[in-house]
Amino acid sequence: MKTIKLQFKNAEGFLLSAKLEQPVDRKPVAYALFAHCFTCSKNLIAVTNISRALTSKGIAVLRFDFTGLGESEGDFADTNFSGNVQDLIVAAEYLAHNYEAPSILIGHSLGGAAVLMAASQLDYIKSVVTIGAPADTPHLKKLFKSSLEEIEENGKAVVSLGGRPFTIKQQFIEDLDKTELTSVISELRKPLLIFHSPQDETVDITNAEKIYVAAHHPKSYISLDQADHLLSKKADSLYVGETIATWAKRYVDFEVNEEGLETTHQVVVRNEKEDGLFSEIMANKHYLIADEPKAVGGTNLGGTPYDLLVSALGACTAMTIRLYANHKKMELDDVKVHLTFDKRHADDAIDGAPAQMEFIDREVELTGNLSEEQRERILQIADKCPVHKTLTKGLNIDTRLKQLK
Repeated sequence: MKTIKLQFKNAEGFLLSAKLEQPVDRKPVAYALFAHCFTCSKNLIAVTNISRALTSKGIAVLRFDFTGLGESEGDFADTNFSGNVQDLIVAAEYLAHNYEAPSILIGHSLGGAAVLMAASQLDYIKSVVTIGAPADTPHLKKLFKSSLEEIEENGKAVVSLGGRPFTIKQQFIEDLDKTELTSVISELRKPLLIFHSPQDETVDITNAEKIYVAAHHPKSYISLDQADHLLSKKADSLYVGETIATWAKRYVDFEVNEEGLETTHQVVVRNEKEDGLFSEIMANKHYLIADEPKAVGGTNLGGTPYDLLVSALGACTAMTIRLYANHKKMELDDVKVHLTFDKRHADDAIDGAPAQMEFIDREVELTGNLSEEQRERILQIADKCPVHKTLTKGLNIDTRLKQLK
Protein backbone atom coordinates (compact mmCIF):
# COMPACT_ATOMS: atom_id res chain seq x y z
CA MET A 1 0.00 0.00 0.00
CA LYS A 2 1.13 3.55 -0.71
CA THR A 3 1.25 5.76 2.40
CA ILE A 4 0.74 9.52 2.22
CA LYS A 5 1.27 11.58 5.37
CA LEU A 6 -1.31 14.34 5.82
CA GLN A 7 -2.28 17.08 8.26
CA PHE A 8 -5.51 19.01 8.64
CA LYS A 9 -6.97 21.34 11.26
CA ASN A 10 -9.79 20.39 13.59
CA ALA A 11 -12.56 22.69 14.80
CA GLU A 12 -10.26 24.22 17.45
CA GLY A 13 -7.47 24.89 14.95
CA PHE A 14 -5.16 22.07 16.09
CA LEU A 15 -3.30 20.15 13.40
CA LEU A 16 -4.29 16.50 13.30
CA SER A 17 -1.77 13.99 11.97
CA ALA A 18 -3.05 11.43 9.48
CA LYS A 19 -1.98 8.73 7.05
CA LEU A 20 -3.79 7.89 3.84
CA GLU A 21 -3.13 4.33 2.72
CA GLN A 22 -3.78 3.79 -0.98
CA PRO A 23 -3.93 0.62 -3.09
CA VAL A 24 -1.10 -0.22 -5.44
CA ASP A 25 -2.52 1.67 -8.44
CA ARG A 26 -3.44 4.75 -6.33
CA LYS A 27 -6.94 4.59 -7.80
CA PRO A 28 -9.18 3.34 -4.98
CA VAL A 29 -12.52 1.72 -5.60
CA ALA A 30 -13.74 3.27 -2.31
CA TYR A 31 -12.50 5.24 0.71
CA ALA A 32 -12.73 4.20 4.35
CA LEU A 33 -12.15 6.32 7.46
CA PHE A 34 -10.72 4.59 10.54
CA ALA A 35 -11.15 5.80 14.14
CA HIS A 36 -8.70 4.17 16.55
CA CYS A 37 -9.30 3.05 20.12
CA PHE A 38 -9.31 5.21 23.26
CA THR A 39 -5.80 6.63 23.95
CA CYS A 40 -4.36 4.63 21.02
CA SER A 41 -2.90 6.11 17.83
CA LYS A 42 -3.12 5.65 14.08
CA ASN A 43 0.10 3.60 14.24
CA LEU A 44 -1.35 0.77 16.35
CA ILE A 45 -0.30 -2.45 14.62
CA ALA A 46 -3.90 -3.70 14.44
CA VAL A 47 -4.95 -0.53 12.60
CA THR A 48 -2.04 -0.96 10.19
CA ASN A 49 -2.97 -4.58 9.49
CA ILE A 50 -6.65 -3.78 8.91
CA SER A 51 -5.64 -0.97 6.54
CA ARG A 52 -3.30 -3.32 4.68
CA ALA A 53 -6.07 -5.88 4.22
CA LEU A 54 -8.41 -3.18 2.87
CA THR A 55 -5.92 -1.64 0.46
CA SER A 56 -5.16 -5.09 -0.94
CA LYS A 57 -8.82 -5.10 -2.03
CA GLY A 58 -8.60 -1.64 -3.59
CA ILE A 59 -10.00 0.36 -0.64
CA ALA A 60 -8.07 3.46 0.49
CA VAL A 61 -7.97 4.09 4.26
CA LEU A 62 -7.51 7.37 6.13
CA ARG A 63 -6.41 6.90 9.75
CA PHE A 64 -5.56 9.79 12.03
CA ASP A 65 -4.66 10.68 15.61
CA PHE A 66 -7.37 12.33 17.69
CA THR A 67 -6.55 15.67 19.35
CA GLY A 68 -3.72 15.32 21.86
CA LEU A 69 -2.82 11.76 20.86
CA GLY A 70 0.01 10.39 18.75
CA GLU A 71 1.41 13.10 16.50
CA SER A 72 -1.62 15.41 16.62
CA GLU A 73 -1.57 18.78 18.33
CA GLY A 74 -3.58 19.70 21.41
CA ASP A 75 -3.82 18.49 24.98
CA PHE A 76 -5.63 15.18 25.52
CA ALA A 77 -6.69 16.38 28.97
CA ASP A 78 -8.82 19.10 27.37
CA THR A 79 -10.65 16.71 25.05
CA ASN A 80 -13.84 14.71 25.43
CA PHE A 81 -15.93 12.21 23.49
CA SER A 82 -17.87 14.92 21.67
CA GLY A 83 -14.57 16.41 20.54
CA ASN A 84 -13.50 13.01 19.19
CA VAL A 85 -16.70 12.84 17.15
CA GLN A 86 -16.03 16.32 15.75
CA ASP A 87 -12.46 15.30 14.85
CA LEU A 88 -13.91 12.35 12.95
CA ILE A 89 -16.35 14.56 11.05
CA VAL A 90 -13.54 16.97 10.17
CA ALA A 91 -11.46 14.05 8.86
CA ALA A 92 -14.39 12.84 6.74
CA GLU A 93 -14.90 16.33 5.31
CA TYR A 94 -11.18 16.59 4.55
CA LEU A 95 -11.36 13.36 2.55
CA ALA A 96 -14.52 14.53 0.77
CA HIS A 97 -12.99 17.87 -0.26
CA ASN A 98 -9.50 16.66 -1.20
CA TYR A 99 -10.00 13.10 -2.44
CA GLU A 100 -13.40 11.43 -2.29
CA ALA A 101 -16.06 11.19 0.40
CA PRO A 102 -15.58 8.09 2.54
CA SER A 103 -18.29 5.48 2.11
CA ILE A 104 -17.10 3.23 4.96
CA LEU A 105 -16.64 4.27 8.61
CA ILE A 106 -14.66 1.92 10.85
CA GLY A 107 -14.18 2.41 14.59
CA HIS A 108 -12.23 0.42 17.18
CA SER A 109 -13.31 0.55 20.85
CA LEU A 110 -14.25 4.17 21.70
CA GLY A 111 -13.61 4.91 18.03
CA GLY A 112 -16.50 2.52 17.33
CA ALA A 113 -18.82 4.61 19.48
CA ALA A 114 -17.52 7.74 17.74
CA VAL A 115 -18.22 6.40 14.23
CA LEU A 116 -21.78 5.51 15.24
CA MET A 117 -22.31 9.12 16.30
CA ALA A 118 -20.52 10.59 13.25
CA ALA A 119 -22.31 8.35 10.75
CA SER A 120 -25.64 9.81 11.83
CA GLN A 121 -24.36 13.24 10.75
CA LEU A 122 -22.74 12.27 7.43
CA ASP A 123 -25.15 11.44 4.62
CA TYR A 124 -22.50 10.02 2.28
CA ILE A 125 -21.51 7.22 4.67
CA LYS A 126 -22.91 4.00 3.20
CA SER A 127 -21.72 1.43 5.77
CA VAL A 128 -20.48 1.40 9.37
CA VAL A 129 -18.18 -1.06 11.17
CA THR A 130 -17.49 -1.31 14.91
CA ILE A 131 -14.75 -3.40 16.56
CA GLY A 132 -14.95 -4.03 20.30
CA ALA A 133 -17.10 -0.93 20.72
CA PRO A 134 -19.00 0.07 23.88
CA ALA A 135 -22.79 0.30 23.58
CA ASP A 136 -22.90 3.40 25.78
CA THR A 137 -20.25 5.99 26.56
CA PRO A 138 -20.68 5.93 30.37
CA HIS A 139 -19.17 2.43 30.11
CA LEU A 140 -15.80 4.16 29.77
CA LYS A 141 -16.06 5.47 33.31
CA LYS A 142 -15.26 1.94 34.44
CA LEU A 143 -11.77 2.36 33.02
CA PHE A 144 -10.93 4.93 35.67
CA LYS A 145 -13.43 4.08 38.41
CA SER A 146 -10.65 4.10 41.04
CA SER A 147 -9.99 7.77 40.21
CA LEU A 148 -13.58 9.01 39.91
CA GLU A 149 -13.63 10.32 43.47
CA GLU A 150 -10.37 12.23 42.93
CA ILE A 151 -11.68 13.66 39.65
CA GLU A 152 -14.85 14.83 41.39
CA GLU A 153 -12.93 16.44 44.27
CA ASN A 154 -10.05 18.03 42.31
CA GLY A 155 -11.59 18.39 38.87
CA LYS A 156 -9.01 16.06 37.37
CA ALA A 157 -6.78 13.05 38.03
CA VAL A 158 -3.93 11.18 36.39
CA VAL A 159 -5.03 7.67 35.46
CA SER A 160 -3.17 4.78 33.89
CA LEU A 161 -4.65 3.62 30.58
CA GLY A 162 -2.88 0.94 28.61
CA GLY A 163 0.15 1.35 30.86
CA ARG A 164 0.47 5.10 30.12
CA PRO A 165 -0.52 8.07 32.30
CA PHE A 166 -3.33 10.36 31.08
CA THR A 167 -4.98 13.32 32.74
CA ILE A 168 -8.76 12.99 32.85
CA LYS A 169 -10.81 16.07 33.74
CA GLN A 170 -14.32 16.40 35.12
CA GLN A 171 -15.60 17.75 31.82
CA PHE A 172 -14.65 14.46 30.14
CA ILE A 173 -16.78 12.51 32.66
CA GLU A 174 -19.71 14.91 32.28
CA ASP A 175 -19.57 14.65 28.50
CA LEU A 176 -19.73 10.85 28.70
CA ASP A 177 -22.76 11.03 30.98
CA LYS A 178 -24.77 13.23 28.63
CA THR A 179 -24.09 11.25 25.45
CA GLU A 180 -27.02 8.99 24.55
CA LEU A 181 -25.67 6.43 22.10
CA THR A 182 -28.49 3.87 22.06
CA SER A 183 -31.01 6.25 20.49
CA VAL A 184 -28.45 7.26 17.85
CA ILE A 185 -27.91 3.59 16.94
CA SER A 186 -31.65 2.95 16.66
CA GLU A 187 -32.04 5.89 14.26
CA LEU A 188 -28.90 5.25 12.21
CA ARG A 189 -30.52 3.20 9.38
CA LYS A 190 -27.20 2.35 7.72
CA PRO A 191 -25.72 -1.13 7.14
CA LEU A 192 -23.82 -2.08 10.30
CA LEU A 193 -21.16 -4.75 10.91
CA ILE A 194 -20.26 -5.50 14.54
CA PHE A 195 -17.04 -7.30 15.53
CA HIS A 196 -16.51 -8.33 19.15
CA SER A 197 -14.54 -10.91 21.06
CA PRO A 198 -16.28 -13.04 23.70
CA GLN A 199 -13.00 -12.86 25.64
CA ASP A 200 -12.74 -9.04 25.53
CA GLU A 201 -11.86 -8.01 29.10
CA THR A 202 -11.88 -4.26 28.37
CA VAL A 203 -15.30 -3.94 26.71
CA ASP A 204 -17.30 -7.06 27.48
CA ILE A 205 -19.36 -8.94 24.90
CA THR A 206 -22.72 -7.69 26.21
CA ASN A 207 -21.98 -4.38 24.51
CA ALA A 208 -22.08 -6.05 21.10
CA GLU A 209 -25.46 -7.53 21.97
CA LYS A 210 -26.83 -4.13 22.98
CA ILE A 211 -25.60 -2.49 19.78
CA TYR A 212 -27.06 -5.29 17.66
CA VAL A 213 -30.45 -5.15 19.39
CA ALA A 214 -30.65 -1.35 19.11
CA ALA A 215 -29.69 -1.28 15.41
CA HIS A 216 -32.05 -1.81 12.48
CA HIS A 217 -31.40 -4.24 9.66
CA PRO A 218 -29.25 -4.70 7.68
CA LYS A 219 -26.95 -5.56 10.59
CA SER A 220 -24.39 -8.33 11.09
CA TYR A 221 -22.37 -9.65 14.02
CA ILE A 222 -19.08 -11.55 13.81
CA SER A 223 -17.49 -13.14 16.86
CA LEU A 224 -13.71 -12.67 17.16
CA ASP A 225 -13.22 -15.77 19.24
CA GLN A 226 -9.97 -15.83 21.27
CA ALA A 227 -9.04 -12.27 20.23
CA ASP A 228 -8.09 -9.62 22.79
CA HIS A 229 -9.43 -6.07 22.83
CA LEU A 230 -6.50 -4.56 20.91
CA LEU A 231 -6.41 -7.36 18.30
CA SER A 232 -2.74 -7.83 19.11
CA LYS A 233 -2.52 -11.05 17.07
CA LYS A 234 -1.88 -10.26 13.41
CA ALA A 235 -4.23 -12.99 12.23
CA ASP A 236 -7.15 -11.35 14.05
CA SER A 237 -6.66 -7.86 12.60
CA LEU A 238 -6.04 -9.15 9.07
CA TYR A 239 -9.19 -11.26 9.33
CA VAL A 240 -11.17 -8.17 10.34
CA GLY A 241 -9.83 -6.16 7.39
CA GLU A 242 -10.48 -8.90 4.83
CA THR A 243 -13.99 -9.47 6.18
CA ILE A 244 -14.83 -5.76 6.05
CA ALA A 245 -13.74 -5.57 2.41
CA THR A 246 -15.93 -8.55 1.47
CA TRP A 247 -18.94 -7.34 3.47
CA ALA A 248 -18.76 -3.76 2.16
CA LYS A 249 -19.09 -4.91 -1.46
CA ARG A 250 -22.80 -5.40 -0.87
CA TYR A 251 -23.27 -1.73 0.04
CA VAL A 252 -20.46 0.15 -1.72
CA ASP A 253 -19.89 0.48 -5.46
CA PHE A 254 -16.49 -1.14 -6.09
CA GLU A 255 -16.43 -0.42 -9.82
CA VAL A 256 -12.89 0.45 -10.89
CA ASN A 257 -12.58 3.89 -12.47
CA GLU A 258 -10.22 3.41 -15.38
CA GLU A 259 -9.70 7.12 -15.95
CA GLY A 260 -6.55 8.58 -14.52
CA LEU A 261 -4.86 5.30 -13.66
CA GLU A 262 -1.28 5.83 -12.58
CA THR A 263 0.04 3.39 -15.15
CA THR A 264 -0.99 1.71 -18.38
CA HIS A 265 0.98 -1.44 -17.53
CA GLN A 266 -0.99 -4.66 -17.28
CA VAL A 267 0.60 -5.58 -13.94
CA VAL A 268 2.01 -3.33 -11.23
CA VAL A 269 3.71 -4.67 -8.08
CA ARG A 270 4.54 -2.55 -5.03
CA ASN A 271 6.78 -3.47 -2.12
CA GLU A 272 7.40 -0.96 0.68
CA LYS A 273 10.21 -1.07 3.24
CA GLU A 274 7.93 -1.47 6.24
CA ASP A 275 6.14 -4.45 4.64
CA GLY A 276 9.18 -6.71 4.43
CA LEU A 277 8.67 -9.15 1.54
CA PHE A 278 4.89 -8.69 1.44
CA SER A 279 4.00 -7.21 -1.95
CA GLU A 280 0.77 -5.88 -3.44
CA ILE A 281 -0.16 -6.59 -7.03
CA MET A 282 -2.60 -4.98 -9.41
CA ALA A 283 -3.08 -7.36 -12.33
CA ASN A 284 -5.29 -5.91 -15.05
CA LYS A 285 -7.30 -4.01 -12.40
CA HIS A 286 -7.54 -7.02 -10.07
CA TYR A 287 -5.83 -6.94 -6.67
CA LEU A 288 -3.54 -9.77 -5.50
CA ILE A 289 -0.81 -10.21 -2.91
CA ALA A 290 2.48 -12.11 -2.81
CA ASP A 291 4.75 -13.04 0.08
CA GLU A 292 7.25 -15.61 1.28
CA PRO A 293 7.18 -18.10 4.19
CA LYS A 294 8.33 -16.88 7.60
CA ALA A 295 11.35 -19.21 7.39
CA VAL A 296 12.89 -17.04 4.67
CA GLY A 297 11.91 -13.65 6.12
CA GLY A 298 8.34 -13.27 4.87
CA THR A 299 5.07 -13.08 6.75
CA ASN A 300 3.30 -15.86 4.81
CA LEU A 301 0.28 -13.68 4.03
CA GLY A 302 0.17 -14.68 0.38
CA GLY A 303 1.51 -17.14 -2.15
CA THR A 304 5.13 -16.94 -3.24
CA PRO A 305 6.10 -15.62 -6.69
CA TYR A 306 6.62 -19.22 -7.81
CA ASP A 307 3.17 -20.12 -6.46
CA LEU A 308 1.73 -17.40 -8.68
CA LEU A 309 3.80 -18.55 -11.67
CA VAL A 310 2.68 -22.15 -11.34
CA SER A 311 -0.88 -21.02 -10.68
CA ALA A 312 -0.85 -19.10 -13.97
CA LEU A 313 0.09 -22.30 -15.81
CA GLY A 314 -2.62 -24.25 -14.00
CA ALA A 315 -5.31 -21.66 -14.70
CA CYS A 316 -4.35 -21.37 -18.36
CA THR A 317 -4.35 -25.16 -18.71
CA ALA A 318 -7.83 -25.49 -17.23
CA MET A 319 -9.22 -22.67 -19.37
CA THR A 320 -7.70 -24.08 -22.57
CA ILE A 321 -9.15 -27.52 -21.88
CA ARG A 322 -12.57 -26.04 -21.10
CA LEU A 323 -12.64 -24.04 -24.34
CA TYR A 324 -11.65 -27.13 -26.34
CA ALA A 325 -14.19 -29.39 -24.61
CA ASN A 326 -16.98 -26.86 -25.15
CA HIS A 327 -16.05 -26.47 -28.81
CA LYS A 328 -16.06 -30.24 -29.34
CA LYS A 329 -19.23 -30.61 -27.24
CA MET A 330 -17.54 -33.10 -24.93
CA GLU A 331 -19.26 -34.15 -21.71
CA LEU A 332 -16.54 -32.68 -19.49
CA ASP A 333 -18.05 -31.82 -16.10
CA ASP A 334 -14.95 -30.81 -14.20
CA VAL A 335 -11.27 -30.26 -14.90
CA LYS A 336 -8.74 -30.05 -12.09
CA VAL A 337 -5.05 -29.36 -12.66
CA HIS A 338 -2.53 -30.45 -10.00
CA LEU A 339 0.89 -28.78 -10.22
CA THR A 340 4.15 -28.96 -8.29
CA PHE A 341 7.27 -26.86 -8.81
CA ASP A 342 10.55 -28.55 -7.94
CA LYS A 343 14.29 -28.34 -8.48
CA ARG A 344 15.92 -31.73 -8.95
CA HIS A 345 18.74 -33.56 -10.63
CA ALA A 346 18.33 -34.03 -14.36
CA ASP A 347 19.47 -37.58 -15.17
CA ASP A 348 19.22 -36.97 -18.88
CA ALA A 349 20.93 -33.56 -18.89
CA ILE A 350 22.98 -33.00 -22.03
CA ASP A 351 26.66 -32.10 -21.85
CA GLY A 352 27.18 -28.58 -20.59
CA ALA A 353 23.67 -28.31 -19.09
CA PRO A 354 23.26 -27.81 -15.34
CA ALA A 355 22.93 -31.04 -13.35
CA GLN A 356 20.04 -29.57 -11.39
CA MET A 357 17.07 -28.29 -13.34
CA GLU A 358 13.65 -26.81 -12.60
CA PHE A 359 10.55 -28.88 -13.23
CA ILE A 360 6.81 -28.34 -13.09
CA ASP A 361 4.92 -31.59 -12.68
CA ARG A 362 1.36 -31.29 -13.99
CA GLU A 363 -1.44 -33.82 -13.58
CA VAL A 364 -4.79 -33.25 -15.29
CA GLU A 365 -7.86 -34.71 -13.58
CA LEU A 366 -10.99 -35.00 -15.73
CA THR A 367 -14.52 -35.78 -14.58
CA GLY A 368 -17.28 -36.60 -17.03
CA ASN A 369 -18.55 -39.06 -19.60
CA LEU A 370 -15.40 -39.13 -21.74
CA SER A 371 -13.86 -41.86 -23.90
CA GLU A 372 -10.19 -42.82 -23.51
CA GLU A 373 -9.54 -41.23 -26.91
CA GLN A 374 -11.09 -37.94 -25.74
CA ARG A 375 -9.05 -37.99 -22.55
CA GLU A 376 -5.82 -38.50 -24.45
CA ARG A 377 -6.69 -35.69 -26.85
CA ILE A 378 -7.43 -33.33 -23.95
CA LEU A 379 -4.05 -34.18 -22.45
CA GLN A 380 -2.40 -33.15 -25.73
CA ILE A 381 -4.42 -29.91 -25.75
CA ALA A 382 -3.06 -29.07 -22.29
CA ASP A 383 0.36 -28.47 -23.84
CA LYS A 384 -1.15 -25.94 -26.21
CA CYS A 385 -2.19 -23.45 -23.53
CA PRO A 386 -0.54 -20.03 -24.13
CA VAL A 387 1.27 -19.92 -20.77
CA HIS A 388 2.72 -23.38 -21.39
CA LYS A 389 4.05 -22.24 -24.75
CA THR A 390 5.53 -19.08 -23.23
CA LEU A 391 7.32 -20.98 -20.48
CA THR A 392 8.71 -23.69 -22.75
CA LYS A 393 9.85 -21.62 -25.69
CA GLY A 394 11.65 -19.04 -23.55
CA LEU A 395 11.14 -15.38 -22.70
CA ASN A 396 12.88 -12.13 -23.44
CA ILE A 397 12.64 -9.75 -20.48
CA ASP A 398 13.52 -6.12 -21.07
CA THR A 399 14.23 -4.24 -17.82
CA ARG A 400 14.73 -0.47 -17.50
CA LEU A 401 14.27 2.24 -14.90
CA LYS A 402 10.95 4.05 -14.85
CA GLN A 403 11.30 7.81 -14.63
CA LEU A 404 9.54 9.32 -11.61
CA LYS A 405 7.05 12.07 -12.31
